[in-house]
Amino acid sequence: MIRPAAGMKFPSEVAVLVIGAGACGLVAALAAKEAGAEVLVIERDALPSGSTALSSGLIPAAATRFQAERGVADSVDAFIADIMAKNKHGADPAIVRVVAAGAGPTIEWLADRHGVGFELVEGFLYPGHDVARMHGTSRRTGQQLMGSLTAASAARGIDMLTSARVVALYAEPDGRIAGVAITRPDGSGETIGCRALVLACNGYGGNRELVARHIPEMAEALYFGHAGNTGDALLWGEALGGIGRDLGGYQGHGAVAQPHGILITWALMMEGGIQVNAAGARFSNEHLGYSEQAAAVLAQPDGVAFCLYDERLHRLGGQFEDYRVAERAGAIRRAEAIEDLAGGFAIPPAALARTLAETRALAAGRGSDPFGRDFRGKPALAAPFYGVRVTGALFHTQGGLAVDGFARVLRRDGAAMPNLFAGGGAARGVSGATAAGYLSGNGLLTAVVLGRVAGANAAGLVLSGR
Repeated sequence: MIRPAAGMKFPSEVAVLVIGAGACGLVAALAAKEAGAEVLVIERDALPSGSTALSSGLIPAAATRFQAERGVADSVDAFIADIMAKNKHGADPAIVRVVAAGAGPTIEWLADRHGVGFELVEGFLYPGHDVARMHGTSRRTGQQLMGSLTAASAARGIDMLTSARVVALYAEPDGRIAGVAITRPDGSGETIGCRALVLACNGYGGNRELVARHIPEMAEALYFGHAGNTGDALLWGEALGGIGRDLGGYQGHGAVAQPHGILITWALMMEGGIQVNAAGARFSNEHLGYSEQAAAVLAQPDGVAFCLYDERLHRLGGQFEDYRVAERAGAIRRAEAIEDLAGGFAIPPAALARTLAETRALAAGRGSDPFGRDFRGKPALAAPFYGVRVTGALFHTQGGLAVDGFARVLRRDGAAMPNLFAGGGAARGVSGATAAGYLSGNGLLTAVVLGRVAGANAAGLVLSGR
């Protein structure tokens, strides 16, 4: 809701106000504080989490010292090429360059200035990346990343209001934001003035009406994102005269353990695993990407599929905390013979055995895959075998408010709003207008880089007196 600011008297005011305490919001707050501005973060939950806490916490970045230490040669231009190839040149090239060029410095800044324990993820490549450029914390979880960012914010003395939901923005006739109204779970409320506002409250994946309007193929899909992603930022921005772009873009995932609701790393597929349906047949090229695979899985009978792999890949999965949780929960099945694994999942044993034989032949260079996957270069699957029942899910939306290279929200005529900034899921991302444009890590990439850009420029605006 947008309310007129005329005549409003705010009991308190802060220089830079940030809505949302996920990765985008906390990075924005760190950047604004470092620039010398007073900052307040408002978070609807009792503890900071957001979509970040539900992710693997991996951020792609090029030409970092972490890559150099491991002998990985990479460049910003190569990173840009991978992003644009995945989205088929459907994203804003200016924003792509901003985030690709800013990712490496942001990763190193978070590590060196704020103690985030990044390391380069090696041993496999995520879909669409030509080199190892994923950076994550030791446990490869978004919860661990959020813990590091929360600790860094506390160490810098950043103020945060939790269990406080923003329900309205107060705006001048020219669109300048003067403050916000918040409510608390007990029904109480208050107003807070600000001189610059950063929208870091993610996208609209939790708003069924908006999903049905912009992403109809995922209207009934499992939503695996944060419940707070109800599209507030998009709705506020549009009401102020801003414009949404690429609203059909999203990150899906084709491997959420079902019914356990635990993410299964796509590294299993990239390194040789396969997905089959209840009939024991493959139905896609698993290497195209886990985002577009969500719709492919949902198109199968009962909207389920089965990830199949072997001992080598089971050990690889063990590098990820989510996979270890899935194993402890009983989602992972093991069998010495493929027919026994099939029986455990009620898959026709003979059909699954035929599919396995076909993939082994493809791995040996005999024949060609009708779905276009190249099986060569990875070992054929061998006993013992492992499997997990999965479904497709919507993780978060990738479209959002159009922003410029300073993370300022843009009006429909292309002019920047006076003091409104956005990043992460609140802003248009770099994935284009479809799920197929999502390059692994794009969500956290725009969260941390645009968060830093938004925080720094919001502080700069305030400190300049404009």
